[in-house]
Amino acid sequence: MSFLAPLFLLLAGAAAVPLLLHLLRRNVTTRVEFPAARYLQRAEQEHSRSLRLRNLLLMLLRVLLVLALALAAAQPFVAGLGTGHGATALAVVLDNSLSTTAVDDGVPLFDRLRRAARAMLLAAAPGDRLWLVTADGRLRSGTRQALLAEVDALAPLAGGGDLPLALRRATAAVQSAALPARVVAIASDGQRTSWAGAVRTGVSTTVYGPGSSPPANRFVSTAVAEPSRWTPRGTLHARVTTPDSTGYRIVLGDRTIARGAVGRDDAIELRVAPFERGWQAGRVEIEPDAFPADDVRHFAVWIGPAPSVSSMPSAGPFAATGLSVLVADGRVGAGSAIRIASADAAGSLPALIVPPIDAVRMGAANRELARLGIGWRYGRVDRAGATVKGARLDGVRVTERYRLIREGTSADDTLATAGGAPWIVSGAGYVLVGSRLDPSSTDLPVRAAFIPWLADVLSLRLGAPPGEGGAPIVAAPGAPITLPTGIDAFENASGVRRGVDDGRALAPAERGVWFMLRRGRRVGAVVVDSPADESVLERWSAEALASRLAGGDGRATTSPDRWIRDTYAAGTRRPAVTPLLALALLLIAAEAAAVRSSRSSTVA
Repeated sequence: MSFLAPLFLLLAGAAAVPLLLHLLRRNVTTRVEFPAARYLQRAEQEHSRSLRLRNLLLMLLRVLLVLALALAAAQPFVAGLGTGHGATALAVVLDNSLSTTAVDDGVPLFDRLRRAARAMLLAAAPGDRLWLVTADGRLRSGTRQALLAEVDALAPLAGGGDLPLALRRATAAVQSAALPARVVAIASDGQRTSWAGAVRTGVSTTVYGPGSSPPANRFVSTAVAEPSRWTPRGTLHARVTTPDSTGYRIVLGDRTIARGAVGRDDAIELRVAPFERGWQAGRVEIEPDAFPADDVRHFAVWIGPAPSVSSMPSAGPFAATGLSVLVADGRVGAGSAIRIASADAAGSLPALIVPPIDAVRMGAANRELARLGIGWRYGRVDRAGATVKGARLDGVRVTERYRLIREGTSADDTLATAGGAPWIVSGAGYVLVGSRLDPSSTDLPVRAAFIPWLADVLSLRLGAPPGEGGAPIVAAPGAPITLPTGIDAFENASGVRRGVDDGRALAPAERGVWFMLRRGRRVGAVVVDSPADESVLERWSAEALASRLAGGDGRATTSPDRWIRDTYAAGTRRPAVTPLLALALLLIAAEAAAVRSSRSSTVA
């Protein structure tokens, strides 16, 4: 037995009052014999035994009445006794991830899950403690009515959330409650990718699932502009995952630039030279299906004139050859706006800078770096072999490199490392490489990645307007992102703005392209799309999910009513207030009957 209000047990001390009154009535006063009383002595002796029994019965009834009221006030819970369900600490995990927007039997699955969660909360008793946890891990506690309002206001997320995190928070909440029963009740579509990393709860767990197979799904899995800065030509690469054929449309800004049909797992490659300029938002769309949330994928691209570049002899023949390929392809133009040169001959910025040919020129190279305001210097030579990481150059081998030593605190980026140390760094108007672009120092110039890397450096890092370098940031809805310095707002293509606090931000919750603003000017873009995992709709059955989360203690069903019964059945101790109050009424009735019987006997 347990009590919700054990302090009220102190009222049981009042049971001594009827006992005390009974004992006081037995006090014997001084006996005085007078003639009239003798006639009553015989009658009193005849009824004394029955009177004593009635008084004892009244005392017992009154003591039991006080005890019953004291116990009822303490709100006891007793195994196998009582009405309703036991006091329960209940956390309802309502899956509102993007996958629940799939249409099932003509209705979005989320609507069914929401109705089940409402019914669960409506079945709660006043003594229960309640929480609501959603797929993003947000934990809400409150009264039944407050949580019902929360459920009504919920909308599906634009991403997958973190259901294992939601489960852990729900478990911690119910374990903190000092109630006889602790239960986590989950309403979910059971998507396998969302529950792949789930852990066991350690408390009673019930699961409600749809009990049906997911609908067939077609989705746009990728949409990438290559390069991310078109000067002005570029290529859009997209892929559609579909079990059959479907139509597609490609939109850039407000203009449709391509239409077509695509078969199973076919790739889309569109070469285009649009007339738009500056940062542009684009999207790839397919025909709608039962899961429309992934029928669109977004991309962003900057479109402008090709930068003019020249390669100085000090940069070596491989740099000149790579540049000639880009000029022939129209990716860059011949000119002198950007230089590719050794550090001792750079002369001006913007420039792609490599070490000098002769090591004796290293002093002059470092003096030139200082004159140009570059916050790095060349250090000692290192001929230990190393592997490159970063800048899409993973696996490139370096056999000779100069250590890059930071000077000052200028803002810059480490684009790639070799052996864990900086190998390619970038700042305002420069990209500095720690090795010569020659096979004797690194195999980068003879790799397939060399030309794309060179194009990115010239267009993204050096050819962009000041402060606008870099590729678009790709993020899931609401994910943490790191912004360039000075970004003060986001703006989508419709002109809707979101504020940013000191460069630390979360990606907007709405999918689409959001332009980064610096003092009202577009200087970059954040592409917000749903995670690709959300498009994989394969589900765990309710039974399989319950087994993964709770082992043998889990209960699963496809019926909302059964889910509710299973959840509240976990409270084996029932509230005994109602039976105790009923007992008190019976004791009052019995006491009243005994008093009437005693008075009738006295009158007679």
